Amino acid sequence: MQLFLRIAPELYLKRLVVGGFEKVFEINRNFRNEGLSPRHNPEFTMMEFYEAYADYKSLMDYTEGLLRHAAREALGTEVFEYQGRTLDLSKPFRRMTMVEAIHYHHPGYSVAMLTDAGWLRQKLHDLKVAVRPDVGLGTLQMMMFEETTEAELWEPTYIIDYPTEVSPLARRSDSNPEVTERFELYIVGREIANGFSELNDPEDQAARFLEQAKAKDAGDEEAMYYDADYIRALEYGLPPTGGCGIGIDRLVMLLTDSPSIRDVILFPQMRPE
Repeated sequence: MQLFLRIAPELYLKRLVVGGFEKVFEINRNFRNEGLSPRHNPEFTMMEFYEAYADYKSLMDYTEGLLRHAAREALGTEVFEYQGRTLDLSKPFRRMTMVEAIHYHHPGYSVAMLTDAGWLRQKLHDLKVAVRPDVGLGTLQMMMFEETTEAELWEPTYIIDYPTEVSPLARRSDSNPEVTERFELYIVGREIANGFSELNDPEDQAARFLEQAKAKDAGDEEAMYYDADYIRALEYGLPPTGGCGIGIDRLVMLLTDSPSIRDVILFPQMRPE
């Protein structure tokens, strides 16, 4: 039997919701082989929570309030300094789509350009970003966002309505099946939280797992495996559910004015000397 360290507790917590636990959370250790950087450590702490009959909009409201509460409890204020710059959590967090965010920070990139797969592929090539030939528009938009815009999001910003192609566990939008009811929260240019209305259709989920398996076979290291046990759980019935994960280490970095994740982990992984 092959055993693996988990990258997230998500699929197991949602099985608990299937089993009748309408509100669940876990503060846990996750393990991801994503390399070392001031923002990444192979072992890190995450809090994930799931609530039946919630959706991604209510989760954004809840997460916003939770972070304000954490700042007040830790620092006594919702406005504080991080690395010499003022950060204000008291104002409503901005909400914008990925394309809107790229265009806002880079007005020279029009919406038409950012919805043109050919233009995006060429631009990423110009930026020296390797792009697999099989990826679609949604993946190209996310790569463009990560390359050009993510680091610019200093003030708290929700990036919403992620492409379905890069959101295999999120519910499709009723108004546009090409995007999902998903958000990621960015503060000081870092992802702090990721949440969405959960996909609870077993047939749609199975189809997306198959697409993920194809992507993994094509070389996408972040693609998921097909999880037959999770599909079986969905067939029993997952109620409409919202779920969110918050990176505890990155949140602690924020509240302690720490520039590197190594500063908030007792035994961080270090590069060989």
